[in-house]
Amino acid sequence: MSHHAPPAPPFTTPPDAEAIAALAERAVAAIPERLRRHVQNVGISVEDLADDELLAEMGIESAWELTGLYQGTPLNERSVDDIMRLPDRIVLYRQAILFEWVELGEDLYRLVRNVVIHEIAHHFGFSDAEIEALEQEMR
Repeated sequence: MSHHAPPAPPFTTPPDAEAIAALAERAVAAIPERLRRHVQNVGISVEDLADDELLAEMGIESAWELTGLYQGTPLNERSVDDIMRLPDRIVLYRQAILFEWVELGEDLYRLVRNVVIHEIAHHFGFSDAEIEALEQEMR
């Protein structure tokens, strides 16, 4: 009787920023090619929580509610005059993601992937229906 290796254990300690970034990179790699080629230059960074200034600007009450943010100019709003634009980036807020992870008991990769999909969809200026379709496609 052969014994298979047990499945990889779930995280027992809160994943650090590096672990979250690795999951996010994996999520980007899973995006359909027709979209992925447009997001090759989008950087991903991981911060602990959004700051008060940003929350106030977005009208969000609690930093725990903001799991990710797309910073940049959506493709559908760009013009040729935007040459000096800062590179786009997706910021993932680690503590808010972990809070949701614990609260929902959801698989961490799926959670990070959903945040990444939503933020990339903002990059394309997608509607909610288009975001929903993309999520279905990636399941």
